[in-house]
Amino acid sequence: MKILVTGATGFVGHALISNLIKKAEYKIFILSRNFDERFPSNVEQIVGNSEGSFFKTSVPKHIDTIVHLAGRAHILNEQVDNPLHEFREVNVEGTLHLAHQALENKVKRFIFMSSIGVNGSSTIDKPFNELDEPHPHADYAVSKLEAEQALKELFKNTETELVIIRPPLVYASNAPGNFARLLKLASTNLPLPFSGVNNKRSFIALDNLVDFIECCIKHPCAKNELFLISDNEELSTKQLVTYLRQGMAKSPNLIYVPNFVMKLGAICLGKMKLYEQLFGSLEVDASKAKTLLGWQPPLNAISAVRQAGEAYSKLK
Repeated sequence: MKILVTGATGFVGHALISNLIKKAEYKIFILSRNFDERFPSNVEQIVGNSEGSFFKTSVPKHIDTIVHLAGRAHILNEQVDNPLHEFREVNVEGTLHLAHQALENKVKRFIFMSSIGVNGSSTIDKPFNELDEPHPHADYAVSKLEAEQALKELFKNTETELVIIRPPLVYASNAPGNFARLLKLASTNLPLPFSGVNNKRSFIALDNLVDFIECCIKHPCAKNELFLISDNEELSTKQLVTYLRQGMAKSPNLIYVPNFVMKLGAICLGKMKLYEQLFGSLEVDASKAKTLLGWQPPLNAISAVRQAGEAYSKLK
């Protein structure tokens, strides 16, 4: 089976390629902006000229499946005047350039990595599922939803099958973004104000996500389906930090600070988004993947979080 992966040099992409190249059943192609010397010679690399023309780069004929991971992700310190425009340029227009090539080359399956942010930023009464009305709250999530809608329209009544995956936060010892910040914070000996935080958040371990992507590559029942995906367990911020520090051979060292005090501080500092991520809930119902595809995450969430903490300590 010939698989083309975009974003192969990124956090998820590199892990996916590292998994797929171990198996003789796949011939791997990657589409990227730069040549990556970490990949062996049996991985065929197609290098685009620039970000603007990256997705217009010609893809090989006879590709069976495209796994589209590349895109403009969350920017922690956004500098552009119109972030939504920048997200749309890459995540919507760029994705459509690639999708048109998939149609022209009669690619059998197009797997698009979206985001749980398409559903919304938090849950209150029940977990998100595939039937929920989308409520994206951030420019990044808006662009992902628009890409989903455009892909559905493009591939409608064609032979190219569309699979959409919406993961929550993906974690590992080398994770970027907010999880990298949390790892750094947990690695200190500072007391952290999470003792009274009993929220519920869904995450997915990097290895579990990679395993699910491969399931979507192979499983016939993934055809034209949307999947919300996560580990089997929800964790509170208190549990997450505790398990990370256990992996780092540290005591939890959590202290109690009333929730209203933390919220007031977040309002004063203009950090309500960070407050919501640390103190709010975001639950995902991943039962569809388990019932339709028979998929089960290979890693237990608690063990995976501890492993992430332990590996981070060794890297540090």
